[in-house]
Amino acid sequence: MATIRSRRRAGRIGSAEEAAFLDLLRTTDVLSRRPAEVLKSEDLSANQYNVLRILRGAPEGLACGEIGNRMITRDPDVTRLLDRLEKRGLISRSRQSRDRRMVVAGITAQGLRLLARLDQPVQEAHRKQLGHLGRKRLRDLGELLAEARSVAEPQPRTPYH
Repeated sequence: MATIRSRRRAGRIGSAEEAAFLDLLRTTDVLSRRPAEVLKSEDLSANQYNVLRILRGAPEGLACGEIGNRMITRDPDVTRLLDRLEKRGLISRSRQSRDRRMVVAGITAQGLRLLARLDQPVQEAHRKQLGHLGRKRLRDLGELLAEARSVAEPQPRTPYH
């Protein structure tokens, strides 16, 4: 299989920026697989897991729009995503008494137990994939990626919980 560098030399990739972008896409795909396998064992998607992690970090609950803003990957149908989690008893939703239009979602005890079961296996998957880089290189990588995002996404998003 041709590398991005060899395809670039062959004229199929036009710039260093395009090559870096393609490297990011390939890396995202490869690194997403192992955690996805762990989540699949609990019948969760990456977006559902993301929502549960966000809500664990907000014990008072969050409005649906705020959940959408904090997600790693934008999901155009947060309501349907929350419907599936609520149906499984992992989150609950309630209308605010002050503003009946606002629905606040919160994680349930069952959702917290599920995350507790997943914490170690997910962390282990990340360690297996990235631990060889060491703390300094991981920190440097994080800074480079944040810098790359800062141009494409000028408004910093709330950190992932």
